[in-house]
Amino acid sequence: MGLEFLGRVFEMLKVHEQMRIISKGAAEIIHQEELMKKLLAAAEKGEPLVVKLGLDPTAPDLHLGHAVVLRKIRQIQELGHRAVLILGDFTAMIGDPSGKSKTRKPLTHEETLKNAETYRDQLFRILMSERTEIRFNSQWLSAMNLADLLELAGKTTVARILERDDFKSRFDANLTIGLHELFYPLMQGYDSVMIRADIEMGGTDQRFNILMGRDIQKHYDQESQVALFMPILEGIDGVEKMSKSLGNSIGINEEPNLMFEKVMAIPDNLIIRYFELCTDLHPDEVDQYGKQLERGENPRDVKACLAHEIVRLYHGKESADSALEHFNTVFRDRKLPKDMICLDASLFTDDQGNTDLVKILVEAGFVSSSSEARRLILQGGVRLNSERTDRFKIPVRDGDVIQAGKKHFVRLSKP
Repeated sequence: MGLEFLGRVFEMLKVHEQMRIISKGAAEIIHQEELMKKLLAAAEKGEPLVVKLGLDPTAPDLHLGHAVVLRKIRQIQELGHRAVLILGDFTAMIGDPSGKSKTRKPLTHEETLKNAETYRDQLFRILMSERTEIRFNSQWLSAMNLADLLELAGKTTVARILERDDFKSRFDANLTIGLHELFYPLMQGYDSVMIRADIEMGGTDQRFNILMGRDIQKHYDQESQVALFMPILEGIDGVEKMSKSLGNSIGINEEPNLMFEKVMAIPDNLIIRYFELCTDLHPDEVDQYGKQLERGENPRDVKACLAHEIVRLYHGKESADSALEHFNTVFRDRKLPKDMICLDASLFTDDQGNTDLVKILVEAGFVSSSSEARRLILQGGVRLNSERTDRFKIPVRDGDVIQAGKKHFVRLSKP
């Protein structure tokens, strides 16, 4: 009996540690006591929990904001559990109405499959492939007949569906709500039934859909999934939700130097939030960085650790070390980078020996057009060997360096 009691205590300690890791950065868990029970039961049976994430493959370019939920799933996988990703090839043809003020244009089946293939490549840059299963919900939803659909519809009420803020606001404003849209949360909930989900992950904008899954599982005599909501990540402007269209995003496929620079641009008050949501560091390590800031350590130095860790996650340690060195050289020490572009100046030089600076800026990829290059020069944003120049054509020597803005450099050669 004593050994059994000690074993139980040991399992409780392990579960407590899992709870700390799973809870790190989470906006809300419904309900924590249910999660504790599920973790204990999984430990006793030696079986992993099933963690569900539903994805409508509509925007295949992932950034750190998208990756918040994926990073949390990776942390749960490292605790021994299993992820099932539901790629909504069927529900994408309805379109998730979450947060929409009008009926969303549905995707074709071909569009969803094309986006799904792009998703796969990016997802496995974060998730453990051996503990990840990808399912398409058309497998069961397209097989439903009218009787099945009516049975599913009978699991909730119109009043319950209209509790959704987006539906309610559209209804009150006499805006169109397609009848098919009302089935979206039901179908997402049915996905949970089909994979017997223990936990469903999502952003706070998915609250209604995920809680609907809890209700639907009860109607099919299953234990309700735990709802684990992750917060919406602010972009590098520190204000708006991270979005490619707003120009404040950090893509997971961006090259290491640019990724590092963008992380260094976030406001100081978001450093710990990014540690919590964008890295896999243990809560104790995150707490240590918080204490460093509280002691008055330079936020730039702590942010450099954050940028290094994020680049390491997506590009490896060698690239992270190189990005740190590049940033320190160019931005902190104001020195010339070692790995700059080289161009043959003679290709841009006329018979009088004057080199066309406008063409060099365009050729180097620093600007997209000649007019943009001229504007940058006139605004004082271009330097020749650290000295500002406002001329479009200049005499150059072998080894001269052109700098555009703070971070673009090109070395010129003259054979």
